[in-house]
Amino acid sequence: MAKRNPVFLTIGLPVVLAGAMLATPAAAKKKIVVAGPPIEMSDAFRADVQAAETAIKARDASTANLRIAALNPTTDMEAYAAAGLRFEVAVLRRDIQAQRIALTDMFKTSSVPKADAPRLRFIAGYLSYMVANYTDAVAQLDYAKTLGYSGIDATMLRADIAMRKNKSKEARTYVQEALAQQKASGQPIPAAWYDRAISMAYQANDWDEVSSLYRERLEVYPSTPEWRSALTNYLAGQESDPQVQLDLYRLQAANGAMASERDYQTYAQLAEKTGNFAEAKAIIEAGRSAGKLTTSQATTAQLLKAVTPKATKDIAAMPALAKKAAAASDGKAALNAADGYFSLGQYPQAVEQYRLALSKGGVDQGHANARLGIALARSGDLAGGKTTLAQVTSGNWSNVAGFWSVWVDLQNRKSAQQGTAQTAS
Repeated sequence: MAKRNPVFLTIGLPVVLAGAMLATPAAAKKKIVVAGPPIEMSDAFRADVQAAETAIKARDASTANLRIAALNPTTDMEAYAAAGLRFEVAVLRRDIQAQRIALTDMFKTSSVPKADAPRLRFIAGYLSYMVANYTDAVAQLDYAKTLGYSGIDATMLRADIAMRKNKSKEARTYVQEALAQQKASGQPIPAAWYDRAISMAYQANDWDEVSSLYRERLEVYPSTPEWRSALTNYLAGQESDPQVQLDLYRLQAANGAMASERDYQTYAQLAEKTGNFAEAKAIIEAGRSAGKLTTSQATTAQLLKAVTPKATKDIAAMPALAKKAAAASDGKAALNAADGYFSLGQYPQAVEQYRLALSKGGVDQGHANARLGIALARSGDLAGGKTTLAQVTSGNWSNVAGFWSVWVDLQNRKSAQQGTAQTAS
């Protein structure tokens, strides 16, 4: 039977086995009083157990098997000890099926220590999973839970079993439970756990969850490649307002995560599509400077030729747009002016216009607040940016605000680290 490896699980198989528990050099009596029922084992049987344990410690599975085969258990404890030794040898040989059978033999006795029973039942569930006996795996996990075993590893194993049984909704529930357990424990969540949860949310077309999980992941694993992966995967999986997409490409650029010709080309095309001609021109030039775009690349060469004169006109028109915004009865003109300044990277002017647009009303609150928060943060007001971004709580703009909030958090973290370094020096 082929071995199976669960996505989330890395398990050792620590077991309190009979040899380790019972064999001590001075133990020659037939009855030893321990916490619980008396342990009954004959001197001859104990000697054979110790010999088998010696062979196991020497990683001599053949000799250990011969010693175990010679055992003739006559008491419940001796039967438990023999099964435990068979389990140890099976672990030594990496024989999953034999490990599971040995555990079953241990469970047939009444000598399994109560303190070890919950973990042993979980291990039984894991081993059944490994040989694709999912029905027994679930039964053993249920038994372990009734005995008080509620480890995150058990929750993750249930999720993996549910996925293998094509029960994706049930699997997502278990994954979410496991992530919550890990957070509550104060321990960092492994990247692979996030990846599995994101994959499930992706398959369910739950883009808010995809966004939320990626943002959590970036807080813990914020490298440049991770930013590119998160943003490109999120953008590739769902269709949203081009303005929303544009702000995520802007975030990718802000993180230095523009890594390919496609990144620059798509960003430039999106900027041109949304009427941000100067920004399209700037990103093409940046791509060429970075060596990701060449002057002979036809698509971007044609795009650059088309947007260059428009960019000049747009820049020249900004003062008139601001004047029109001030005189308008609602905030629409101010929002247009703000977006223009934002596209040009003139963030203080953009902040002024977004605030004007919001004060006059008649504009998309999510759009205005998300970009106001970004503009504040890009201007250096990280606290103000964070507060404003937190006001965007619904729709696709909330995901834009959420991703940019992570960027703000990381800028704050960098500032704190720099301050600590300067103080230390």
